Amino acid sequence: MTFYVLALSIGVIAGLRAMTAPAAVSWAAALGWLALDGTPLAFLGFKYAPWILTALAVVELVADQLPKTPSRKVPLQFGTRLLTGALAGAAIGAGQGQLVGGLIAGVTGAVIGTLGGYEARRRLTAAIGGRDFPIALLEDAVAVGGAYLIVTSLG
Repeated sequence: MTFYVLALSIGVIAGLRAMTAPAAVSWAAALGWLALDGTPLAFLGFKYAPWILTALAVVELVADQLPKTPSRKVPLQFGTRLLTGALAGAAIGAGQGQLVGGLIAGVTGAVIGTLGGYEARRRLTAAIGGRDFPIALLEDAVAVGGAYLIVTSLG
C-alpha cells in the first residue's frame, strides 16, 4: 500500500518539474532500489538512461528560469507532466507488481503537482512582491529534494 503513496508523490514531483521524476526513478532502478527487470519499464534501469534523463532534468531546471517559458498549464506542458508522472508512478508500481495502480497514482499526483504547484508559486511570488526567481529556485529544491526522498525510501 505504501507504494501507492510513493507513486502519487513522485507524480506530484512530475507536476512540479516534469523530467525530475523520471530521472529519479531511473536512478533508483539503476542503483537497484527499484526492481524493474522483466517489466516493460526495465529500460529505466539501463546504463545510460539515468544520465540522459538527468541531463533533460537539468535542461528543464534551467529553462524554467527563462522569461519566455510557457505556463505549466498549457496543453503541451500539462500533458508532458501527466506522461512523466504516469511513467514514474508506473515504475514505482511495477516494482511491486502493480504497474497500472502506480500509473494511475502517478497521473493523479501529476495533476495535483501541476495545478497545486502553479497556485503555490503564484501566491508565493505575489507574497514577496512579484519576484518569481527565488520562488522558482525554491520549487526546484522541493522537486529535487522530494524526488530524492521518495526514491531513497524505495531502497
